[in-house]
Amino acid sequence: MGRSPRPSRSLSTRRAFLGGLAGAGLVGTAGCLQTLGFQRESAWRDPILVDDRPHAVYVPAVTEGMGLYGRTTAGRYGVALTYSYPHRFWTLTGSETSKTVVEADDDVHLMASLWDTETGMALPIDSGLTIEIRDDEGTVTQEVAYPMLSQQMGMHYGDNYALSGEGEYEAHVSIGGVSVRRTGGFADAFESPETAVIPFEFDPGDVSAIEISEPETAGERDAIPPMEMGDVPVGRAPDVDSLPGRHLGRATVGDVVLESFVAADERGRFGASPYIYVSARTPHNGVVLPMMGLEATVTRDGETIFERQLASTLDPEIGYHYGAPGFDGELRAGDEVTLSVTTPPQIARHDGYETAFFELGEASVRVS
Repeated sequence: MGRSPRPSRSLSTRRAFLGGLAGAGLVGTAGCLQTLGFQRESAWRDPILVDDRPHAVYVPAVTEGMGLYGRTTAGRYGVALTYSYPHRFWTLTGSETSKTVVEADDDVHLMASLWDTETGMALPIDSGLTIEIRDDEGTVTQEVAYPMLSQQMGMHYGDNYALSGEGEYEAHVSIGGVSVRRTGGFADAFESPETAVIPFEFDPGDVSAIEISEPETAGERDAIPPMEMGDVPVGRAPDVDSLPGRHLGRATVGDVVLESFVAADERGRFGASPYIYVSARTPHNGVVLPMMGLEATVTRDGETIFERQLASTLDPEIGYHYGAPGFDGELRAGDEVTLSVTTPPQIARHDGYETAFFELGEASVRVS
């Protein structure tokens, strides 16, 4: 994605390439750039990666913390602006990935978290979110923020941003109306675009003071727990026991965890009854996996009795999920429900997630 024009800056505000973190003695340790002896703000463009990365979720070679610039509301949206070092990430188009590297003039990785103020539920949206940075002279830069998955930062919208040096700014976070299907108390919500304004002060020293570490378990099939930032949700899917309806079981396709349910449409919010739905999430941290193609097929005694694409849906009880109404009759013991991933989650990924969630295929649960 193209970047907006940026103002020129003196060399004193540009940052040198750090090189590699491996030579800094970070194995099994945690610290910040300052405590490691790097007094200048440094853009670690391409830090070390795990050798022979698995095609799965894994503990990354390098992890970093984040700081909070502020939070506010815009309509029904809660919005928080957090920051970290500029760092690489991978975007996705279909099944093709593209690595976004840190550019020489990038100052900070800005992240917007988005949630519903009435339920506290994180909101994955596919209609676009833009972060415009302004100072007292006007627009400094403006970028479409990618929906992203990060092990430490959870689900957020972010990109690397170049600023015009140390000082005071305003972030204008523009949220497009939600285009996915909405049910229940969300049916008439999130239709109108909103803009949240969060003032912040950029100090390169604050960025270079953020903790970085190199975990001893790097490369293992596991994940770093998300950081907790007060009431800012990290995007975890609801606990299985809290979801409505009958739990049919758990299936996995690659590292995509699929919890499947059938629910009666007692209040008419799903369109017809019964309602088959799937809550998709990451392993280990249970973060929602949005923007995926998913189909469900029900067979009975070798005969297909239901086959449908599951629609991406937002519901205040279920959260972001994939569902389809109108199954004719009831599921019986012995019925087989097959879930097919047809498109991987179209969401950008940080280290540890960039090789996972690509497998297309199917998995089944049998109704007991």
